[in-house]
Amino acid sequence: MIGYYNYTVILTYISLVSSLVGIFFAAGVGGGEPQPDYAVICLMISGQCDMFDGKIARTRSRTESEKNFGIQIDSLCDLVCFGVLPAVIGYSIGMKSWFDVPVLVLFPLCAVIRLAYFNVAEEERQKGTDEVRKVYEGLPVTSVALLLPLLYSFKRDIGMELFPTVYGAALLVIAVAFITRFKVKKPSVRTMFAFVGIGAVEMAWLIYKLKIK
Repeated sequence: MIGYYNYTVILTYISLVSSLVGIFFAAGVGGGEPQPDYAVICLMISGQCDMFDGKIARTRSRTESEKNFGIQIDSLCDLVCFGVLPAVIGYSIGMKSWFDVPVLVLFPLCAVIRLAYFNVAEEERQKGTDEVRKVYEGLPVTSVALLLPLLYSFKRDIGMELFPTVYGAALLVIAVAFITRFKVKKPSVRTMFAFVGIGAVEMAWLIYKLKIK
């Protein structure tokens, strides 16, 4: 079989599977009602997986081909998880008017531009150094796994009629941030664990909101 198969890619694949399930929930596959609440939970699971896939990958000695393969599948999966899924969630919650469609298209487009740029920049960077990247350019696409669920948890407080507009505005701002040239410091291990904790709290809060709705 083509490809590389070892434990370093497992979390990346789990992240992808989670987001695909989220797309199914959001789209109401099988003729059922769309379930964006569960889709958002899937988005958060993907974010938690993505937080550590790079760390796990570096625990194993890999060939250049394996490293490049890891970079490519990470970006391809990130496009689905943090580019496509948030747009599908937007559609499922009511972003269906003519002026919503450009936002839903722009969001994954900006995500793929940023991810492709990152791949090129990372390949060039690795030719000159073996050091771990310390800064990112533009807002990392994985940030939506924290930002959007936090916003979504206040859906009822914002109002069901108004929320699609607020969600769409958030998608637009985030999409622009993906391709805006500014520096973002790569989080340390301690910061990453803090993000995991924040994500866990967000997930618990969202599940609690689901129970009381």
